[in-house]
Amino acid sequence: MKRRCAVVLAVVIGAASSLIAPPAMGEGLAWGPCPADVKAEAVALECAEVPVPLDYGDPGGERIDLMISRVVSARSGQKRDVLMLNPGGPGGSGLAYADLLVSLGMPASVLEHYDVIGMDTRGVGHSARVSCGFTTEQGYPGNIPPYAVDDAAVLAQAEASRRVAEQCAAHDPRLRHLSTANMARDLDRIRSALGAEKTSFLGYSYGSALGAAYASMFPERSDRVVLDSNIGDSHLDRDGMRRYASGFELAFPDFARWAAERDETYGFGPTPDAVRQTYFRLAARADQQAVDGVDGKLFRLSTFVGLFRESTYEQTAQTWRAVRDGVQAPPPAPEPGPSPWDNEWSVFLAVTCNDVAWPGDVATYRQAVAEDRDRYPMFGAAAANISPCAFWPPPAEPPVAIEDEGPANVLVVQNRRDPITPHRGGELVDERFGPRSRLVSVDAGGHGAYLIGDNACARATTTDFLLGGELPDDDVSCR
Repeated sequence: MKRRCAVVLAVVIGAASSLIAPPAMGEGLAWGPCPADVKAEAVALECAEVPVPLDYGDPGGERIDLMISRVVSARSGQKRDVLMLNPGGPGGSGLAYADLLVSLGMPASVLEHYDVIGMDTRGVGHSARVSCGFTTEQGYPGNIPPYAVDDAAVLAQAEASRRVAEQCAAHDPRLRHLSTANMARDLDRIRSALGAEKTSFLGYSYGSALGAAYASMFPERSDRVVLDSNIGDSHLDRDGMRRYASGFELAFPDFARWAAERDETYGFGPTPDAVRQTYFRLAARADQQAVDGVDGKLFRLSTFVGLFRESTYEQTAQTWRAVRDGVQAPPPAPEPGPSPWDNEWSVFLAVTCNDVAWPGDVATYRQAVAEDRDRYPMFGAAAANISPCAFWPPPAEPPVAIEDEGPANVLVVQNRRDPITPHRGGELVDERFGPRSRLVSVDAGGHGAYLIGDNACARATTTDFLLGGELPDDDVSCR
């Protein structure tokens, strides 16, 4: 059994560099300029394509090309390791993610130690892009189901979800080949194409699930694995989505304190509890009639998303003020055409629904929504609501089981007040990895701890692991 402790860890960052001079990483790939829409200012990026099977059950069949990017280490002539990145989603482009992390303060020592590899995973962006054919006028609400004010709203969402599942199935047959297991297999193909015996990995949000899958499917080929903002397993399931509601409740007090301290500016209430009551009043008002184009479903969703970063609190407050003071009117009609979110929504649905079977009985969701509307009144009736996964074809294979046998090389990093991946998700992943992992719990809100957050303890602990490869002796509590 792993030892547990709660300490504030102060570390000295350091790692000895190897003097072995290996062949250049990825010398067999055709590296060149990245596509024009891949913007990078803090680093020099180059891109290449790696061919992989569309269907790993038919490895000699149709192939697709995955686009990857790299930031080459400045340590020429010395051994360099590979660090793969994934920003989450599923559906987020990772080609320029290294640029973001460097702009947020990725240490020079990490950039010297590794060739940093970004990518668009299969189906995303420049890697065999998929589509459900979403349009602006069809009004699809996105990856999080809409808040259901009553049972009739659940039934309406069920019919809309059924239509979306049928639409996706008819529009793009490649969607069936998007899964976390296949993406983990892709990572191993990329590792091989780079000429690396092992690869390290840094993944956020859904990226933590992909990293957990890779470390479980290919334990001996994984080096240093950092899983930040964990969803609770190697895949997002119904329980994981329902945890959004508890995350909202845990994260909201941070925003409420911020707003209460600025009551003279915004007028939402002088105490956090008063701000909470304002939330319910504004949501009820928007439920009755949209205000400045914001209905109750959008008001709740925008507040939830606004809890991801303190930097978005001001925009959230502006939305609240518009709902309170604005003119009641229906939402403006969007310009007709393809939705700009089509690719991200399509990948999210395909991976989420293909990874694990979701209940297909509408009554299950009606009961869950009723329960969570009472249990988590701020957002429970959204997170528990039905989605197209209820009507998706059955998965082609079981979800990846997190493997507790293998090298002790997994660092699980989790904010205590993350709205979308609550702390419980990190605990679950840490428990499943058993002796292979340590949990770093960060006393902070927001989504994303390492580099994305400003906790010095979390930053130092993670950097030290990436450079030295040794897990802390015990779990770590960063205050």
